[in-house]
Formats: sequence, structure tokens, C-alpha cells
Amino acid sequence: MGMGSGPIDGERVSNETREVIAEAERRIRERETPDPGGGNWAMRLNRAVFWWANHWVGVLNAIVLIYIGGATMAPALMALGRPGIARVFYALYAPFCHQYAFRSWFLFGERLAAAYPLQAPVSLVAMRELGAFVGSSEAGYKIALCQRDVAIYGAMLLTGLAYGPAKRRWTIEPLPLWQFYLFGMLPMLLDGGIQWLSYGLWQFVPGLLAQPFETAPALRALTGALFGIGIGIGVVAIGYPRLGTYFDETVATLQEKYGW
Repeated sequence: MGMGSGPIDGERVSNETREVIAEAERRIRERETPDPGGGNWAMRLNRAVFWWANHWVGVLNAIVLIYIGGATMAPALMALGRPGIARVFYALYAPFCHQYAFRSWFLFGERLAAAYPLQAPVSLVAMRELGAFVGSSEAGYKIALCQRDVAIYGAMLLTGLAYGPAKRRWTIEPLPLWQFYLFGMLPMLLDGGIQWLSYGLWQFVPGLLAQPFETAPALRALTGALFGIGIGIGVVAIGYPRLGTYFDETVATLQEKYGW
């Protein structure tokens, strides 16, 4: 009796196994195939994550490029005789930068690019008043970001653009934060910090300083570039490798799962 039931039991087990496999395949097809109403949000989300994981470096670089480009649109529009639209750009960037004319680059004047640093120190109130000056056809028109900010974001963009090709050729390991603080932040903090401290002492403690320290345009650009490279290195060489590892794993998982 027991001997004769063996094939029957084996056939039943085999049928159950096939049913389990068929049910698993059906569920996979349901998950991967959008429903008629287009409501397969899980699939859409996975595709969005897959796209972002493959293009995140380019997107971040584009954001920085647009930010810099918007700042240069202000002087370009002034030169084209569109002051109303230009002032919209100046207003948009005003919360993020002091826009002091004597610490900004001027474009589209008699020279392609020019700077007009202070010849004598002025009070903090006068600084705000000078910040309202946007330029003239002879002097050119100021960029909506100061010299240091232009250098910061320009260096960030160049560092970000270098990351893509570098990542394809080498394995980029995260750098320690102390290098960013020492080589990126410290020079700008010393340059800008000493400048503002000296202005505060000159303004509010009469007689202590003959005149405040006003850094030169080239020095502002240099320290800004170092800070921008520092941020770029901090983000690119510290943050990007970690993000890159995560997104590479995400891409591999989605490719294995969906065959993309």
C-alpha cells in the first residue's frame, strides 16, 4: 500500500511546486507590468531612482551652472537695455550676497571685465548705499554675485565637472575633513574675517586703527576659489564618493531586478 502511493505523492508534490512557481511569476509580471490606468507608481518611482542614480553628478553641476549664469544675466540685461528684468535678477541674488559694487566684477563696459575697489575706507552705512550701484555703460555692470562668490561657485563647478571623468578612470576615496578646513575654509576666514573685524573696530572704536583692512580683488578671488575648491573637494572627494557608491549599488540592483 505504502509502496504504491509513492508516484502519486510525487506527482502531487510536483504539481504544487509548479503552482508555487507559476504564482510567483504571475506576481512578478504584475509588479513589472503597468496596469491599464497607468498607476504603477512603484515602477515609475524605480525608473526615476534609476535615472537619478545615473545622472546625479550632471544634475548637480547643472544647478551650479544655472546659478552662476543667472548672476551674469543681470549685467548682460543691463547692457542690452533691459534694466527692469536685470533688477529682478539682482533682487533674486540679494539675499545670498551683499553685492557691494566695490567688491564685484563689472562686465560689458569699456573693458570686458573690471573691478573698482575702494580708494578710502567708508562706514558700514555707506557700504549699503554703495551696494545699490549697478554700473554704467562706461564702467560696465556688476555681476549679481561678489568677486569671492563668483570664485567660490566657479571653482565648485570646475571641481564637479572634473569628478565625472576622474571617476571613470580612478577610484576616488573620500578625503578627511581636516584638509577642507585647513586649505579651503581657513584662508577665506582669515581674509574676510580680518577685513570685517578691522572695519568693526575702525567704526566702533575710534582711534584704535588708522584705517581698516580692505582686501584686494585678486585676494578675494583667490581665497574664494580656494574655498570653492575646498567645498568642491569636500563635496566631490568626501560626499561624492559615498553617494557614488550608494548610487552604483542602486543601479546594479535595479539592473539585476528589471534588466535595464
